[in-house]
Amino acid sequence: MCEEIRHRGPDDEGYRIEGRIGLGMRRLSIIDLATGRQPISNEDGTVWVVFNGEIYNYRELRGSLIRSGHRFRTQSDTEVLVHLYEEEGVDGLQRLSGMFACAIWDSRQRSMLLVRDRFGKKPLYYAALTGLSARDGLYFGSELKCLRAAGVPLEHDREALQLYFLLGYIPDPWTPYTAIRKLAPGGWLRWDADGRMEQGRYWTLPVPAERAPARFSELEACDYVRNAFDEAVKMRLISDVPVGAFLSGGIDSTSVVASMALQSSQPVKTFSIGFEEPGFSELSLAAALAKKYRTEHHHMIVRPDSVDLVSRLVRHFDEPFGDSSAIPTYLVSQFAARHVKVALTGDGGDELFAGYESFLDIQRLRLLDYVPPVVRALVSRIADRLPYPAYGKNYLRMISQPTALGRYFESASPHYLLERLLTPEWMPPADGAFLTRKMAHALLPDRTDALTQALYFEAAAKLTGDMLVKVDRMSMANSLEVRCPMLDHELAGLAARIPHSWKLKNGRGKDIFIRAVGHRLPPELLRQPKRGFGVPLGSWLRGSLRSFVWDHLTSRAFLDRRMVSPEFVMHLLEEHDRGRRDNHHHLWKLLMLELWFQEDGRQRTAATSAQACAV
Repeated sequence: MCEEIRHRGPDDEGYRIEGRIGLGMRRLSIIDLATGRQPISNEDGTVWVVFNGEIYNYRELRGSLIRSGHRFRTQSDTEVLVHLYEEEGVDGLQRLSGMFACAIWDSRQRSMLLVRDRFGKKPLYYAALTGLSARDGLYFGSELKCLRAAGVPLEHDREALQLYFLLGYIPDPWTPYTAIRKLAPGGWLRWDADGRMEQGRYWTLPVPAERAPARFSELEACDYVRNAFDEAVKMRLISDVPVGAFLSGGIDSTSVVASMALQSSQPVKTFSIGFEEPGFSELSLAAALAKKYRTEHHHMIVRPDSVDLVSRLVRHFDEPFGDSSAIPTYLVSQFAARHVKVALTGDGGDELFAGYESFLDIQRLRLLDYVPPVVRALVSRIADRLPYPAYGKNYLRMISQPTALGRYFESASPHYLLERLLTPEWMPPADGAFLTRKMAHALLPDRTDALTQALYFEAAAKLTGDMLVKVDRMSMANSLEVRCPMLDHELAGLAARIPHSWKLKNGRGKDIFIRAVGHRLPPELLRQPKRGFGVPLGSWLRGSLRSFVWDHLTSRAFLDRRMVSPEFVMHLLEEHDRGRRDNHHHLWKLLMLELWFQEDGRQRTAATSAQACAV
């Protein structure tokens, strides 16, 4: 199991075996390089921990625990966990500030405690098996491949794969396998030696405010945001190895670098990548920020071997993952890892401060809430009768939705397209109950304002299930630790108190954040429209990846799965090839699904062979 994740921790390994209990770890050494080896125990060896991530306030906690009588053998943040557990149990989790996944074995209680950080920046998969005799017990690991190596059953979860078709990723707590789940962000799980399991949450995402709290002005909010943001950046500079930052031309990453530069005595190491294709490079904007703050800037134009790169992505994700921005995330991580072991990034700003264009769309289309139902029904019928290639069909379907939140989901994943793409047995139910049942943790009550619901869903589902999965897997594939100051839980709590009208203002998202720190940035950067961190995938699918995607999506293996309509897949391919419509999003999602099925099959075969050899 440890060998499967060597890339996550190439510096060290460690084990604790106690009867049928086994703890193992791979270490990427960041803090206390000399004495921070894991597993780490308390004074008498009755409590042991393995830990992935960083506790940013460990020095403060360490001092408090020493004053309470605890004795420390190392200078590491890891050791704080065993003593905090001894002192306060599960209640102590609320005192932690950081990104982490950990397992704590308490030999006195004969129990294992699994814990995950508030936003789920660090992954934690588990399988609680009963009724399988010798294999009964709790299995856990940082990646799915660990549990595969342990021989956990790998029956496919059809409903989880249906969620993939809807969202382009499999959200927490689901995985592609029925026996394996992801521990909830901000959650804990306790398993005792008798097979009893209990779960709880020590933190839940705060609901965004619709109105400003009393005696709280916009000017005060700007000051609070600036101070909280700078403190979050400062905490994430703690390290015993070199620290750098990803630098794009966007507001979030440039703000992080500016804050780092203002708080650092040495030049900040920054890393940017660009592509040859026009419209997919922000190197000039990144260079302007690097020049302003005199960073030690590294940049490159990448010309990746796209076929080889795609195959590597699939092996690292372990599950279907349709977000193509994983490509530049992998490439910039690979580039940065040549120079540093830790990098800061701006992820999370759009979710907390309403930076996505979709949030502005919800505001703009609020008048549609007053359209009479009879008119909405007429628009829906017109949309249904238009053939798929007709332009405007998607827009008509979207505006015919009775609620703003319905329009938000329809624009993200058009139901009519799925009806044509998927076979009936794989089509997700259209009545909304399916999404409500599977995604209850990310949905607010129906009466909640639509913008509030959209903001909450983006942070509770897409951020944890898509964005942070992408950042963790692609950075750790290159043995690089990435830290996200924007997702400091104190800053997140403050952002939740700021009303929508202060975030979406002056025709832009993140207005309150820009007013708080925008004066630190070059003026030309503030004038740029928002862009995603993308790659020229549309042109790649007509060029270097064309044969690759056609071979896989028209193959007998893919079509024999009977998940999709062969005719409609061919239509999407031909339409994209001719340049009539850009279908790269749909084609990429299908390609990653098929490649995952193939990788899953190879891994199953290898695991079976290994077990047969062992027998």
